[in-house]
Amino acid sequence: MTHPTSNPRTAQPGPPSKHQLALMIWLAVFPTLLALNFALGDWLSTLTPVVRTFVLATIAVPIVIYGLMPQLHRLRRRLLTRIASR
Repeated sequence: MTHPTSNPRTAQPGPPSKHQLALMIWLAVFPTLLALNFALGDWLSTLTPVVRTFVLATIAVPIVIYGLMPQLHRLRRRLLTRIASR
């Protein structure tokens, strides 16, 4: 009997390499910070750099970790599965 993961068409890709993960994080963090700066720029400009950074991190980290990274992991898995099935 064949194990389901031994078939390359059904095998799930492994975890991302550190380079893939770095790219995924950059793809999630940069647009998030850009959007937050555009949306909150006027208000943030009145804050000190430390407080401004704290506010941005407090808003951006949950967006990236709970919203964007799972989507990017799914997209990566779908792309790698599609490539492997060719």
